[in-house]
Amino acid sequence: MTEHEHVRVAVIGSGFGGLGAAVRLRREGVTDFVVLERADSVGGTWRDNSYPGCACDVPSHLYSFSFAPNPDWPRTFSGQEHIRAYLEHVADVFRLRSHLRFNSEVKVMTWDGERLRWVIETSSGTLTADVVVSATGPLSDPKVPDVPGIDTFPGKVFHSARWDHDYDLRGKRVAMVGTGASAIQIVPAIQPDVAKLTLFQRTPPWVMPRVDRAVTGAERWLHRQLPFTSQARRGLLWGLRELQVQAFTKRPNELGLVEQLAKRNMARAIKDPELRAKLTPSYRIGCKRILLSSTYYPALAQPNVDVVASGLSEVRGSTVVAADGTEAEVDAIVFGTGFHVTDMPIADRVVGAEGKTLAEAWRTGMKSLRGATAAGFPNWMTIIGPNTGLGNSSMILMIESQLNYMADYVRQLEVLGGRAALDARPGAVDAWNHRVQERMKRTVWNTGGCTSWYLDDNGVNTTIWPGTTTEFRGATRRVDLGEYDLLRPPPEPETASGRRTTKKTKKTVEAGA
Repeated sequence: MTEHEHVRVAVIGSGFGGLGAAVRLRREGVTDFVVLERADSVGGTWRDNSYPGCACDVPSHLYSFSFAPNPDWPRTFSGQEHIRAYLEHVADVFRLRSHLRFNSEVKVMTWDGERLRWVIETSSGTLTADVVVSATGPLSDPKVPDVPGIDTFPGKVFHSARWDHDYDLRGKRVAMVGTGASAIQIVPAIQPDVAKLTLFQRTPPWVMPRVDRAVTGAERWLHRQLPFTSQARRGLLWGLRELQVQAFTKRPNELGLVEQLAKRNMARAIKDPELRAKLTPSYRIGCKRILLSSTYYPALAQPNVDVVASGLSEVRGSTVVAADGTEAEVDAIVFGTGFHVTDMPIADRVVGAEGKTLAEAWRTGMKSLRGATAAGFPNWMTIIGPNTGLGNSSMILMIESQLNYMADYVRQLEVLGGRAALDARPGAVDAWNHRVQERMKRTVWNTGGCTSWYLDDNGVNTTIWPGTTTEFRGATRRVDLGEYDLLRPPPEPETASGRRTTKKTKKTVEAGA
């Protein structure tokens, strides 16, 4: 990267969102862009999460781009290594390598109101961009609780998203902290090899069977020879999940039957009534993400596993202590405690038009216009922004909808011509957020009786989309210029000699005026 290189668009991150943005920009005829990546390869969360058993809980043919179908998925639910390989394939097939800037972590990006562009300082140099597309994703920065005494622990400590593959867990006494999507995959993967596994569970998850199998050679041949069969498979998977949305968003009581199926799944593997009581949630299914596993409960029933129905509260030397006083001697602590979702660190690094960071603007809660743009941050948008998450389907569907919005945003700037920027109007952001939160009131995520990572510190659900993916696709199909202020540099003032000076300031006018 050369000093103060200028590009039309800078994309931050090279996971599904970043690579998807890059592909869409090329398809729109925009080739003057870079993809800034802090690591040394593409993949995002599927590069960082390489823990034992790591896999996706969305079917493979739905967890891929519609414009880049993969007829050769080896399993109906793909493992981490296959998804990462798919993203590398996308980077190659769509000729994105020349746009990638690895080892270029964004330190700070600042809006230059005089020149209507972003100044981006990275670990490999500084550049400027007319538009920034932030695709860092909500599952990129691990969240590790501040446990008293953890600094004095003599053993090994790491987060599931920063797995230490050089440390051999075989024969070790291991504490697994957390019972989220990562933990229920890690537990059965390491249970046969460790001497003792102590699972610290604050809240039990609802777990349904994972109906995973190998995709046959005949199926793969058919998808290669007749691509419409792959599209039909994807469409069926999508349609079934669209039909489920009403139960999550409007009629949570209809989920009672699903709870009974989940309890039967547990009862088949957990015969001990005391353990079954520990593992039975007290909240409505769907309030937290429903997890998929056919091996989690059998692993917990093994004699070398203890389930502590309490969170980790203290570490005393090699002794870990739960909030209920339970103690265990361990050699390693693995945190499966999730990520900074409602307080993404990237927000501290974005400085907008008024000189304040995005984190400061979102101090009372994340909110954006159509999950993409924020007031006071012109020509900046995010992929997988506030209230774009899903509780039952594939995030790739939401990402592709946001790519439509991004493409039209860039297209509108081209139509406007010259030096221009669009800044989301505060009223438009508030109106959109109000509609989303009103719809959220009836959903299982707000009424199900749980505390989840969907909620921020104020108890507001700033994460999930309370509707179908079809509705979101319609809401993000086009940019409504009436929801934005158009920024232009003012005319250069004349001097006494009649010549123009070079000083320019920001001018805001109504879009379309």
